[in-house]
Amino acid sequence: MASGRREELPPSSDITSSDLDRQDSELDTRGNSDISETTPLLTSASYPSKGVDCGDRSNLVQTLREELPILGRYALPTFGSQLLEYGLTVTSVVSIGHLSTTALAAASLGSMTASLSGYGIISGLCSALDTLLPSAWTSDNPQLVGLWSQRMCIVVAAFSIFPFTVWLNAEPILLALRQDPAVAKLAGIYLRWSSLGLPAYAFNNICRRYFQSQNLFSIPTHIVIIITPINILLNYLLVWGPESIRLGFIGAPLATAFSFSLISVLYIIYGVFFVPKTAWHPTSSQIFTGLGIIVRLGLSGIAEVGSDYWAWEGVAFGASFLGPVALASQSVLLTSTATVYSGPLSLGQATAVRIGNLLGERKASRARIAALTGMILALAFAMLTSSMFLVFRNSWARIFNDDPEVISRVAGVIPLVALFQAFDGVATVAGGILRSQGRQFTGAVLIFCCNFLFGIPVGMTLAFKFKMDLFGIWTGLTIALVCCAVLGTWLAFRTSWEYEVEKVQRRLEAEKERERRRRTMLEHGITQ
Repeated sequence: MASGRREELPPSSDITSSDLDRQDSELDTRGNSDISETTPLLTSASYPSKGVDCGDRSNLVQTLREELPILGRYALPTFGSQLLEYGLTVTSVVSIGHLSTTALAAASLGSMTASLSGYGIISGLCSALDTLLPSAWTSDNPQLVGLWSQRMCIVVAAFSIFPFTVWLNAEPILLALRQDPAVAKLAGIYLRWSSLGLPAYAFNNICRRYFQSQNLFSIPTHIVIIITPINILLNYLLVWGPESIRLGFIGAPLATAFSFSLISVLYIIYGVFFVPKTAWHPTSSQIFTGLGIIVRLGLSGIAEVGSDYWAWEGVAFGASFLGPVALASQSVLLTSTATVYSGPLSLGQATAVRIGNLLGERKASRARIAALTGMILALAFAMLTSSMFLVFRNSWARIFNDDPEVISRVAGVIPLVALFQAFDGVATVAGGILRSQGRQFTGAVLIFCCNFLFGIPVGMTLAFKFKMDLFGIWTGLTIALVCCAVLGTWLAFRTSWEYEVEKVQRRLEAEKERERRRRTMLEHGITQ
């Protein structure tokens, strides 16, 4: 346990249920002191050195060679699942985009609003699991993976009230923000139907991390591969299909919501029938305890992911004031970059899981080399995506829209998009490293400062004052990414990996102590 003498239980005659609540709170504080990045190190005698692979330091090249295929095995299926899952919403945008430019603008505005007020919040909350689950899996109590996942379901359900409220009242909110009435009306319709898939989206985020923490990276990929053709068929039938079943504009968000729900069903089937139950924890009242660390890490995760979402989508929102054509062009650019961003995002996720597993095994120096390996792979992937954008710059926008002006505007900005791919990948992997260390708040501060103090002000000034249009906006985004990549890399590697191992052990010991106290309380006849 962390510093301080363990408090003993009172005699059986004096025990009350409030004792349990108070002790759980104390354990949250002790076990979660890892959230503070200035917490003093424990003494070297606090935990045995067994399992810390100090010998790896003498052979960096050999260890890099060993880590490269491991991260590759983790990242490739994650990339497939991320790309295909994001493709569910891209299919929706593409199917709507060919209805009209106004419809494409409305779908873009609705998608941006969904990201700002819903998807970003859920993704941020679930990022707490990137810290908690991988190290729990390689600990001596892997059932904590299931317990933390169940606790996250409780937290996400509580936080989902806000996005539901916004999405169901989107039209008046967008009108108050002076959006075009026709676009705002369609965007409101888009969000109302999209809200049907929000619970499934949240559940899928938790399930994906549940499986990935156990190194079962292929399961999410298998599931999305099954759902992708179904989603494409649904979009065609509901938007463009026979008149008897055609719904037009609302068919696209409805198809996406239904596809998210099908993914949830398949996750449940996989978990119940096709994978070992090693990580599963029997459902009990314990899911309502120990929520403090999830809320604290989750709020930091919301700030981290939210700062990123709010910056990018907020800039896209600013582009809406340049007119429908600019907004449609921005939609193409954002959709394109978000699609290829699945690569760095997958690497960041794979790196976080790998580092977390190693920290749970108390392999400090190996975790450091795994972080370095993730950075190398991010740069390699960036070279591929940059080349792709440059080669297809003049025809890329035709995938989404046939408007010649949209095609021309997109082609003019794509070289800049290709330039910042390297910085985007490095910044994303650095964020994954910080999450594996439980430093979501540090990542949030970094992203907020780079975007809102530098990137967005420069981008908006260039776009509106100097009349550089979308090129000015993306110049600002590039500046922000350069700052995030440089500072994020420095922060991610400026750490004591031995200390990170000790933080994980404190958290695991706190959970053991919580369970021991609860069993003792129950033995004394205390019910909850």
